[in-house]
Amino acid sequence: MGKLAPSMLEADMRFLDEELKRMERAGADYVHIDVMDGAFVPNLAFGMREIKSIRSSSSMVFDVHMMVQEPVRFVKRMKEAGADVITVHYEACTDLAKTIRAIRELGVRAGVALNPDTGLGVLQDEILKQVDVVQLMTAQPGLEGQRFLPGSLQKIQALRKRMEELGLVCEIEVDGKIDMENVQEAVRAGASVIVSGKALFQGDLENNIQKMKRLIEEALSEGGS
Repeated sequence: MGKLAPSMLEADMRFLDEELKRMERAGADYVHIDVMDGAFVPNLAFGMREIKSIRSSSSMVFDVHMMVQEPVRFVKRMKEAGADVITVHYEACTDLAKTIRAIRELGVRAGVALNPDTGLGVLQDEILKQVDVVQLMTAQPGLEGQRFLPGSLQKIQALRKRMEELGLVCEIEVDGKIDMENVQEAVRAGASVIVSGKALFQGDLENNIQKMKRLIEEALSEGGS
């Protein structure tokens, strides 16, 4: 079953409690929370204090995407703040295996993210066997004005094929300019967790979530992963 994760970055920051309730009411599975440090990416966003302050507002999965240099420094505090999934960037970790172990030892689902220009070959089989999620960026992270990168579809397909060959049950998450026009292509390629921002928050949030959920289910019924 495909999962939809609205991106908290696009929510109205004045009313986060109500925004979370609206997402949950509409059937969102996760809420995607970007943590940015101003170093790995040029912008700043959400920290532990903000995540902890909204944890009681929702029972949705808190999908925390750490766009942070050496995220191993913060994973324990992220778990304490309420993270259910902690995803770190391959490009930001000196020792990726150590970072993944640190997350798993906390009893939290672990994920690894790859930037668009990073090839799948950097992920060793042993890493893939340890993670619950591989997040593929389908636009450059942490920057405004990006577009969905069509070449991402081949990358999703290649990752899905590799996971099947290894016999792994692992989510493929896609993040970056996913909208009503391209979401089905991503699902058909093999994505199972869809992060979406502006496409959901521009207009009626609840209706948009329900519409995208229908599109995801339609693509799955046609033989997506």
